[in-house]
Amino acid sequence: MLKVAVYDTKPYDRQYFEEACGSKNIKWQFFDFRLTETSAVTAAGAQAVCIFVNDKANRSCLETLAEVGVKLITLRCAGYNNIDLKAAKELNLRVTRVPAYSPHAVAEHTIGLLLALNRKIFRAYNRVRDLNFSLKGLIGFDVCGKTAGIIGAGKIGKLVAKILRGFDAKVLVYDPVQDLEWANSYGIDYVDLSVLLKKSDIISLHVPLITETFHMLDDQAFDLMKPGVFIINTSRGKVINTASLIKALKSSRIGGVALDTYEEEEGIFFEDLSDQILLDDELSRLLTFPNVLITAHQGFFTHEALCEIAKISVANLEALSLKTPFLPGTILN
Repeated sequence: MLKVAVYDTKPYDRQYFEEACGSKNIKWQFFDFRLTETSAVTAAGAQAVCIFVNDKANRSCLETLAEVGVKLITLRCAGYNNIDLKAAKELNLRVTRVPAYSPHAVAEHTIGLLLALNRKIFRAYNRVRDLNFSLKGLIGFDVCGKTAGIIGAGKIGKLVAKILRGFDAKVLVYDPVQDLEWANSYGIDYVDLSVLLKKSDIISLHVPLITETFHMLDDQAFDLMKPGVFIINTSRGKVINTASLIKALKSSRIGGVALDTYEEEEGIFFEDLSDQILLDDELSRLLTFPNVLITAHQGFFTHEALCEIAKISVANLEALSLKTPFLPGTILN
C-alpha cells in the first residue's frame, strides 16, 4: 500500500483524487494546511507527497521529507517555481508535475474575462439585480477588427490566439520560440515584444514565471502601450509589476485589466477571507478600480481539468508503487 500525503487540499481535491484512484493500492492522507519546512514532518510514513502552487518545498523542507522516507514529490499543477529542484536531485527525491491538464480551460477563461471586462457584464449584472436598467457607463468595443497581442505562445497562448482569430481580430504573438507553420495557418504574425506592446488593443499573458518574465510588464512596458489598452493575465502573477500597473491605471493609460492571478496571491487566493480585513494594500487598491476584474486563480477550474490533474498524478504515484516509468513529459528531475 502506497501512502501519499496531500497538502493544501480542498474538498474538490479529495473528491477527484479518490475517484481517480479507484481500486488502486494507494492510501491518501489529506491535509488542509500547506507543506512548509515546519509541516514537512507530517509526511512521516508516506512514500510520496502531492503539493500545489502555494506549498513551499525549499531545501530545508525537502531535507525533512527525505529524512522521513519520502521518495516522490508530485505537483498537481504545471508551475514548479515553489520547489528547489537542485536540492531534490541531491536528496534523491523524484519530482513530477502535471504539465498540461486542460489548456482549453484556461484559454476559455481568458476569453471570458476579456468579454466580461469589455462589455462590463459584471457591472451590468449587479445593476440589474438592483433594478437599475440604465446603460450608462456600459459601452464596450467590438473585438472584431482589433489587434490582440499574445505574449507566450505555448498550448494556452495558441488556443487564445486561435479563438481571437475566430472573432476576426488581428493577432500578434511574441514568443522566443516561433512556430511559423502554425502562425501562417491562422494568419498570425510573430513580432518583437516592443512592437506587440505598441500596436495591441488587447494584451493577453501566457508565460511561465522565469527570470526573463519576472515583472516583464513594468513602467517601461506600460509606457509603450496604446492608451486604453486592455490587459488579461491568466498566467503568473509576478509577470506584472503591481505597483506599475496601479500607476498606469491611475493615469488612465489602461482601459481595463482582468487578472486571474496576482503577484502576492499566496495566502489570499483559494481562501475565504470574507469576514476579515484584507491586509494587502495593493490588492485592496486594485479592487477599487471600476475597470479591474479579478478572479481567484480559477482559470484551471473545470471538471475536465480536475479529472486530468488527478488522473496524471495518480498514474505517476502508481508508477512509483509498481517501479515502472513515470509518464513522459511529467518528470522534472
